[in-house]
Amino acid sequence: MPKSRLSWKKKPEEEDYAGALSFLSLILPAAKSEKLVTSLRKAKTTDYAAKDLLRASDLPLLSREEPHVDDDLKKINKGKPLAPVLLLRGDVSKGIPLIVADGYHRICAICYYDESAPIPCRIVNGQFG
Repeated sequence: MPKSRLSWKKKPEEEDYAGALSFLSLILPAAKSEKLVTSLRKAKTTDYAAKDLLRASDLPLLSREEPHVDDDLKKINKGKPLAPVLLLRGDVSKGIPLIVADGYHRICAICYYDESAPIPCRIVNGQFG
């Protein structure tokens, strides 16, 4: 059975930005989190391989059975478009990995689909320290 083709939305949804803000406000001051999300809204979309995003973030590949990963795999199989992921560029010199502000489950689902598949991303510098 052939793989369904990956389909992507042109831009993240409002709920993706809200999710990014909620997550970032847990690890950064509120004002900085809001500024970063504003920057993500303005950032151009660029593609990165799923496996590279997972490696750069230093996050584990979640199980296929994890409910959100499973939901995204079902969307892929039905040809439904996924939203681009939202990222903060890390700083290897400071030991800070890539931060997935929104889209971790999508990255994992794409890794199961095809780990080399490009994922549309919006990425901004994390401006740490």
